[in-house]
Amino acid sequence: MKSIKFILAGIVFGIVMTKSEAVSWFRIQEMFRFQSFHMYGIIGTAVILGVLSVLVIKKLKLKDMSGAPIQFKDKDKAYKKYIVGGIIFGLGWALTGACPGPMFVNLGNGYPTLIIVIMGALLGTYLYGVFQKKLPH
Repeated sequence: MKSIKFILAGIVFGIVMTKSEAVSWFRIQEMFRFQSFHMYGIIGTAVILGVLSVLVIKKLKLKDMSGAPIQFKDKDKAYKKYIVGGIIFGLGWALTGACPGPMFVNLGNGYPTLIIVIMGALLGTYLYGVFQKKLPH
């Protein structure tokens, strides 16, 4: 029963993603074609909310569920890997019309073809783990 809060959070996440149309392939295509501000508004809101959440966590010195202080590590200065990773992520997002959260939401909304996308994402994650040490830093 301890994990019920995570299941409920997932349900709320799915409802919010569906109602905001953030899982809509058409909305995502509009964004990549610069035809609509809708998705940029959602992403911008998420970024602002994330920044404010981090500020609150740091200011109040909040702790995680086990009682340990929440700490944020600085990113390294090797931006090349972030650019390459962002390009790969963006291409996958543009081709499939889904990023990791919406993949599962769309599967839950009754689109079984998303199983192929999820399997591709899992394979990509696995291959990254296999080749991580051999990739440029």
